Amino acid sequence: MAGRILVTGATGFLGRHMTPVLSEAYPDREIVGVSSADGDLTSFDVTRALLERVRPDAVIHLAAYSGGIGANRSWPADFYWRNITLVSNMYEAAAQTGVKRIVYTMGGCSYPGTATSPISEDQMWEGYPQGDSAAYSAAKKMGIVAAKAYEAQHGISSTVLVPGNLFGEFDNYRNGESHVIPAFLRRFHEAKLNGVTEVTCWGRGIAQRDFVYAEDVAKAIPQFLDRTDVPGPVNLSHGATTTIRELAETVADVVGLKAEIKWDHDKPEGQLIKIFDVKRMREMGIDCPTGLREGLVKTYAWFQENYAEAGDGLRL
Repeated sequence: MAGRILVTGATGFLGRHMTPVLSEAYPDREIVGVSSADGDLTSFDVTRALLERVRPDAVIHLAAYSGGIGANRSWPADFYWRNITLVSNMYEAAAQTGVKRIVYTMGGCSYPGTATSPISEDQMWEGYPQGDSAAYSAAKKMGIVAAKAYEAQHGISSTVLVPGNLFGEFDNYRNGESHVIPAFLRRFHEAKLNGVTEVTCWGRGIAQRDFVYAEDVAKAIPQFLDRTDVPGPVNLSHGATTTIRELAETVADVVGLKAEIKWDHDKPEGQLIKIFDVKRMREMGIDCPTGLREGLVKTYAWFQENYAEAGDGLRL
């Protein structure tokens, strides 16, 4: 099928994995990747001008403003405004320029804070998101509403995908902004370099997460692009349970850190149990097979190679 696919957030975490996957999956289609350097998509005029210029047949809308617990607690209004604007602008601009296909990704944190694990897609509207990241989560969740509204009024076909707790190369490793895996990788790597004898992690280490390697998610997305019969949301995750304590121990082993790991019980842990039901994904013949340790080894190799000079887009 000839045509053009636009990927927003193409230089971001998932976007860096996404564009080469699309080029391989669609050799006869032009893949146009854009980032904030190409235009601020929180401006409606910029968003509309982008779609007018590119004239895509489909949009994979990955552009988002995201961060870890600390960042979400510090700047909730920024997380809300930027993300709900990114959603609203893209759908309205698509309607005005004739785009008829959008694949949109949102975080699993948009599920209710009281959701029962494994979290199935039908729990999405059963409560308010967990408080630490609720502003971000609620804004991203509006993508589901936008998808339904713009299909009903403008005939735009959408699929909403919900990746689990992503990790992998190209993530954000900046202090105060990063999620738990890049935070651990950087902190433990620097502790090893500096000969530190102990490191302190937030919480008690009892929170449970379902981590999914970003490249696996990127490889799954093309399987939805040409299917208009799957509106979503659809969870995309590995489907395994890891406590934060187990994660810390695994990261320390991969990094080669010999220091003692201590826990600051006064710091927040976020939602205590967040594991995703991947039955719907697997019924479609899709899997995210990379295990946590295997993915961490690949990720740390990339991080270590680029750390000294912040190469290959490493955000420090």
